[in-house]
Amino acid sequence: MKTILIANPKGGSGKSTLSVNIAGYLASRGQRVAMLDLDRQQSSALWLSMRPQNLPPIRPLDEKKKHGQENDWLVIDSPAGLHGKNLAYALKLAHKVVVPVAPSLFDLSASRDFLQQLGEEKASRKGKHHIGVVGMRMDARTRAAQALEHFLSTLDLPILAYLRETQVYVNAAFEGKSLFDLPPYLAERELEQWAYLLSWLEKD
Repeated sequence: MKTILIANPKGGSGKSTLSVNIAGYLASRGQRVAMLDLDRQQSSALWLSMRPQNLPPIRPLDEKKKHGQENDWLVIDSPAGLHGKNLAYALKLAHKVVVPVAPSLFDLSASRDFLQQLGEEKASRKGKHHIGVVGMRMDARTRAAQALEHFLSTLDLPILAYLRETQVYVNAAFEGKSLFDLPPYLAERELEQWAYLLSWLEKD
């Protein structure tokens, strides 16, 4: 089973939005997908409880019962403030680490420290984990995007996507759906923004 960790120490960065849409994509590809929601708000778990039964299934996973499951992928929506031993343990589980970053001075600052921590992890230095960043509610032409790119260039971390702010995500979530459960014409522009991120996730 391959594990994707969605992580950022700051609340409101977009972890749950990324988590449910990544899980939705993998399920739409016929993969056996489980989700583990470790965040206090339990947004991903709520979304999963609302998911229509006629859509590709995604299993909720209990942290205490995560072993022995027959899944191809596990998507972990991590809690805010993940650090120290908990971060090290999560990194041991993860094949891919995706860090969402929101377009504000405070989010960039919090994410900067977190990304530096990731770079210092022994497993990361050995190349055992693939770490990438997603600009959430961010346009590539903005000052926030330029600041993020400048910082990441010093850490050799890729920006996997810039996902614009749009009601498409909100409307889909209210129905327990991801972008990949919608008719393509409703999310055409958004799907284009996900293209590189999705290819990166599926690379070994």
